[in-house]
Formats: sequence, C-alpha cells, structure tokens
Amino acid sequence: MTESHKQRDRSSKTKPRMRGKSLTAADVQKFQEMIYQHYREHGRKFPWRTTHNPYHILVSEVMLQQTQVQRIMGKYEPFIKAFPDFPSLVRVPLRTVFREWQGLGYNRRAIALKQIAQRVMEEFRGSLPSSVETLITFPGIGRATASSISVFAFHKPAVFIETNIRRVFIHIFFHDKTHIRDAEILPLVEKTLDTSDPRKWYYALMDYGVMLKQKYENPNRRSAHYQKQSPFQGSNRQVRGMILKVLVNESYISECELAQKLQIDQEKLKTSLVQLEKEGFIKSKKKRFALA
Repeated sequence: MTESHKQRDRSSKTKPRMRGKSLTAADVQKFQEMIYQHYREHGRKFPWRTTHNPYHILVSEVMLQQTQVQRIMGKYEPFIKAFPDFPSLVRVPLRTVFREWQGLGYNRRAIALKQIAQRVMEEFRGSLPSSVETLITFPGIGRATASSISVFAFHKPAVFIETNIRRVFIHIFFHDKTHIRDAEILPLVEKTLDTSDPRKWYYALMDYGVMLKQKYENPNRRSAHYQKQSPFQGSNRQVRGMILKVLVNESYISECELAQKLQIDQEKLKTSLVQLEKEGFIKSKKKRFALA
C-alpha cells in the first residue's frame, strides 16, 4: 500500500462520517466540538488575532490574499508600525508604501490599501464600515475578504470560504466526491457557524484546515475551484515585481536603463511597463518611468 493510500485510509478512520444533506443538530454540535478541541490544543498565535482594530485587521486580510502566512509574519508588524492608521497611510506617497510592501508580491494590493484608506477618510470619517455589502465596493476586496473583515473586526456572523475552510468541509462532509463547488459548501458553513463567537470559530476552522494539509493528501484537490499556482520564476509577475523594486529607489529611469539593471528581455520589459502604467502603478515622462 502506498503512503498516500495509507493516509487516505487513516483519514477515513479518524474523521467523522457526516453527510451535509442530512446534518442534524447533534452532528453540528459534534463537528463544532471537534474543531474547538483541536483549536484549544493547537491554535496558532498571530499578532492580527490579538487585535480588534478594524484598520489592523483590514491590513492583515489584504496581506493574506494569495500569500502564505510565513511571508506575512515578517511584514505585518513593520507595516503597521510605519502606517498605524488610515490617516498615516493616506499621507505617504505610494513609493513609501511599496517600500514597506516589498517581498509580499501581488503589489496591486498595496495600491488598493492606499485607495481604501483614502475613501475611508473621505466618505466614512475615518471609520471602516462593517457591512459586507459596503466593504465589497472597496478596491481589492471581494466577498470573502469583506466577510472575513466583518467577522474578525466587527464580530458579525458572516458566511465565507477560504482555502483552509474549504479543506475542512471537503474532508469531513464530501467523502470520495470530486469537483465539489463552493456553492455546495457554503450552506454547510452557514449551518455549522458558531454565531455566538464567529471570530473564534473561523480561527479554529482555519487552524484545523492547516492541520489537514500537513497530515493528509490535500482535500482541496477535489474542489472544482482547485488550480495549481503557475511558476513564479520567469513569469510576468516576477518581471513586474522586479521593475517596482527598482523604481522604489529610483526616480524616472529609462526603459533602456531598466533593461540593463534587470538583465531581462526588452519585449517582456516593454509589455510589463505598459501594463503597470495602465493599472496605475507607474507613470512616464519623456520616455522615463517612475512610481505613480
């Protein structure tokens, strides 16, 4: 028997045999007790879990989009120290924000945070709104991020899925099924939600999902939404990041100078520069480029 088969065999013996369509109140209680028991014994400690400050939680949730926790750990607290609130983030130039963001990737999130701060100050008197429907109107915030902010910053029992939560529900409720859609999972997330303490409940769910990834063959492979991340090396995303890293410390540099500094193909560089300018990351003046 292969190791992966052994893992699946152990998994089937240890996990509760629950079926989502026939979930009873007793099933819900059993499920919650199992998740909370693991959380009591193995819950993870992060600085954004000890705060109730909406701005700090917003920053953490935006950072956590498509980025592993290990990379966030060294960036979150320095970012908060540099920009402790919405007014301080609004005041600084984008160049300064990018400097603190370096190493996190997906740099459009840094722009989105600055735009969010601007709108919060202009339209909401410096207070982040708690409504999911309002939060999803902000740049860079989809329904899942809006819901997580509503839960963690305002203790509202919103329903959402992220990768670790998805893993838990597939593992427990969808035995041997493939191509599982989030639309099938969401009703179960809602039915099992601890509405008395949604913040603690979601932290516990996420930590259980992390354990599952470490212990078993990743259940998320059976999700209809599962996609392997494309290689970073040599990608357009890598080139864009390299350009921005140079421009953080340079003012108005030519395309030729950039190509020499980065040692990359001129056509690939040109394509990335056009995209970055179109998306508002950079600006050009007399064929020279700088951060917007």
